[in-house]
Amino acid sequence: MIKEINDFASLFGSSLSLNEQLVVKKQNRHFLLNEALKKSVSTDFFYAGTYLGKTVGGKLFPGFELLRLLAEKKARSIVVDKKTEWLFICGRDIFKQGIINTVGSGRKGEHVLVMNDHAECLGYGIIVADLDKIERGLAAVNVLDIGDFLRREKEE
Repeated sequence: MIKEINDFASLFGSSLSLNEQLVVKKQNRHFLLNEALKKSVSTDFFYAGTYLGKTVGGKLFPGFELLRLLAEKKARSIVVDKKTEWLFICGRDIFKQGIINTVGSGRKGEHVLVMNDHAECLGYGIIVADLDKIERGLAAVNVLDIGDFLRREKEE
């Protein structure tokens, strides 16, 4: 179960040292519990501790707390300006001119966390062009952002 989480972290050039005894899988959802909660939670719970994500077809779809944990580990990331932050949260892709800073190489095909200038993780994307080779234009596509939940609520 922890393999999917570690495989996901490696996409960002990072790793997490989670205590495997405290990571619990309920159906296809992964939760990180503390010791006290682990002792008191039954096997028939709906939600407990920190939601890390869910596995579908062997692929992990992360929760935002997992992205936050990766950000704390200095995973590969880009920092965006305020305008780009808002556009990204609204589901838009990222253009080079909106990137303030890059942590990591910034190469095409890399997964990156998208951070604002307050070091808050907004989601993640995939770089579509080597960032050191472009001055303008599309730099990263949005894969998941914190506005996703609100957009899904609107659809129902």
